[in-house]
Amino acid sequence: MVKARKYVVKKYFEGVPKRDDFEIVEYELPQIKNEEILVKTEWVSVDPYQRAYNRRFPVPYDQFGFQVGIVEDTRNPRFPVGTRVVTHKGWCDYSIVNPNENTVMAKGAYKLPDLKGLSPSLGLSITSMTGATAYFGFLEICQPKAGETVAITGAAGAVGSLVGQIAKIKGCKVIGFAGSDEKVQWLQNTLGFDKAYNYKTVNVHETLKVAAPNGIDCYFDNVGGEISSIIISHMNNFGRVSVCGSISAYNDDVTQLPRVPLLQFDIVSKQLKIQGFLIHFWLDRWHEAFADLTKWLLEGKLQMKEHTTEGFDKIYDAFVGMLAGENTGKAIVKI
Repeated sequence: MVKARKYVVKKYFEGVPKRDDFEIVEYELPQIKNEEILVKTEWVSVDPYQRAYNRRFPVPYDQFGFQVGIVEDTRNPRFPVGTRVVTHKGWCDYSIVNPNENTVMAKGAYKLPDLKGLSPSLGLSITSMTGATAYFGFLEICQPKAGETVAITGAAGAVGSLVGQIAKIKGCKVIGFAGSDEKVQWLQNTLGFDKAYNYKTVNVHETLKVAAPNGIDCYFDNVGGEISSIIISHMNNFGRVSVCGSISAYNDDVTQLPRVPLLQFDIVSKQLKIQGFLIHFWLDRWHEAFADLTKWLLEGKLQMKEHTTEGFDKIYDAFVGMLAGENTGKAIVKI
């Protein structure tokens, strides 16, 4: 028998998630059955959707999330011992997975693509939900054209930083908004954004008059809030908005959400297309995104900065730190 540990959500989050909303449970795993694999977790992902989807399941429930692990025992010939896999088994140090059993959230398990010696942890960004979100959420919904201007909020996060790099690969001008001067410098000096700004210290409206004098064609919205209304007011006719999330309000009381300027005048007068999306809609096509993203990664056309926390007992700290914007790039935990 293998002894395992997992995080169980025992109370729904009220505001910022609290440590006692979780319980770490120790238990023994059963013997694996036909087609199943035993996975030892190596890396765990912490992501905004884990806050947004907190009330999707009845409590108590095992905290969901992506992880990269290594197969330690197997009864599935497609996944021999030693195979690295990506699963959605969440915050646990061991798990039993049937790779054939998909859920509404993710595939049961898939093999980590060959990253040519790069860290397997990139399986939580480049070749996981993060990469697919940036790829399909931007390319399918915004349908950018070379020479167009793209604006991104949450630009120094895992998804936003990838969107900006994809936009540069596609020949676009990229403007990013992030929450610190250090993040702004990273976006401009390392990732090659044309312009980046600390939304906490600039007047977004006046800044866009200078940064995008000819307007914005595509906007990738990770945060919601007033900044999104301001950016949308600067969009060109037939502009496209991809709404990925609203992290600015995830910890707010849903009955007391902040008020923002009305969008309808700009939507109508500029004939804008604004579309939200759930990345699971493209689940059967994720491999297309992974192929392009891995190719661009190995060619040096894009990169992923990782904000790494170490230790199973530190997953909660990494989670609330990510929600507070402490990470640059992808927030992960090494188990």
